[in-house]
Amino acid sequence: MSKLAAPRGTADVYPPESARWQALEARIHAIARRFGYGEIRTPVFEATELFVRGVGDTTDIVEKEMYTFTDKGGRSLTLRPEWTAPVVRALLEHNLLSSGPQRLYYVGSFFRHERPQKGRYRQAHQFGVECFGYGEPEADVEVIHLAYELLRAYRIPGIVLRLNSIGDERDRPAYREALLRHFEPHRDALSEDSRRRLERNPLRILDSKAPEDRAFIANAPTFLDLLSAESRAHFDAVRAGLDAIGIPHQVEPRLVRGFDYYTRTVFEFDSEFLGSQNAICGGGRYDDLVRSLGGPPTPGVGFGLGLERFLMLLDEMGASAAAEREGIAVVALGARARKLSLELLAALRRRDDAGVPIIQDYGEAKLERQLKRADRANARAAVILGDDEVAASVVVARDLVARTQSKLSVPLASAEVTADEILRWYRELRPATAFPEAV
Repeated sequence: MSKLAAPRGTADVYPPESARWQALEARIHAIARRFGYGEIRTPVFEATELFVRGVGDTTDIVEKEMYTFTDKGGRSLTLRPEWTAPVVRALLEHNLLSSGPQRLYYVGSFFRHERPQKGRYRQAHQFGVECFGYGEPEADVEVIHLAYELLRAYRIPGIVLRLNSIGDERDRPAYREALLRHFEPHRDALSEDSRRRLERNPLRILDSKAPEDRAFIANAPTFLDLLSAESRAHFDAVRAGLDAIGIPHQVEPRLVRGFDYYTRTVFEFDSEFLGSQNAICGGGRYDDLVRSLGGPPTPGVGFGLGLERFLMLLDEMGASAAAEREGIAVVALGARARKLSLELLAALRRRDDAGVPIIQDYGEAKLERQLKRADRANARAAVILGDDEVAASVVVARDLVARTQSKLSVPLASAEVTADEILRWYRELRPATAFPEAV
């Protein structure tokens, strides 16, 4: 029988690696909340039509990368390849806009059938924010600022914010004609994908990574050359806002996004640590998306950040140190001690202010083996309870880092009081921040 394995392009996350994910996600939740954003969760699959209409039928995602299937009812469904269109669908289905502008964020998986490579998976995970209802440039600045705060919190060096404007629906016809005039004489030299895009959506050529297209893209006209006065004013106001709050940036006239729904502001944060594939996160404005999916005209702006790539960046920085030791291992030796240890374990776990793992090895192993298992579980401390300790109403409290121990006199008949004494001792080993207020 062949060995079962995770599908190609997917990965399991398990301890201690899962602790890094939890720490990142906790910081994400805290920063999003600080900016006034509430979490939204959508189904992992949606009607295929949502992505065809929302993302665009000429995009690589719709043409090549979606996981689409027909269910038993004959409906065409697609595993979520991106988050913004599903968020808009939920926005409209539940009439959220009736209560005013919406600040939403998400953390979860998405699926694309593409060649797996370093930091890029077929099932990946993303943090993103969506701000609906504000067409003003201050909303663009807010979204960019939120992303910047996450990067700043991790002290990531070499960060570059690249910024561009791709105009709006009034600017598009003139720019499309300018691109056609530029690329048409070179049709035969373009990549196969770009020749096809030339007929359907020449703007997509600017997103091509094919080597044969690079020289033609480098000399192509830019949106900045053809922006309307209104779009130019919006872009200038975004730049002024970023300057006002101290976020450095550079204008990148060739920057576009891979989805058809983007308008005006587009941006990316890059890092020198990621080499040629150096984008950490990207986003922009999509003022026509809600209307294109059947809703009222509603401006929107947001970004997406890949969690796998972000954690990979932390690895490149050398910031993936071993998880800090925390928690208490309860070690019981002898039948009477094992009975009392269950009560003590439950009392410790009931305490909302403990805030750390409480574990026990339920086997009948000797003391040395149980302490080794506590070490492997990354516990910070152990409390040892044997028949002699039970008779003397004490527990042995052992610091597994300093390799020191002391005896605590406790009323073992009261598991709750004993738990209080153990946690009081443990707090002296750990910083106060290890005991957050109960929520």
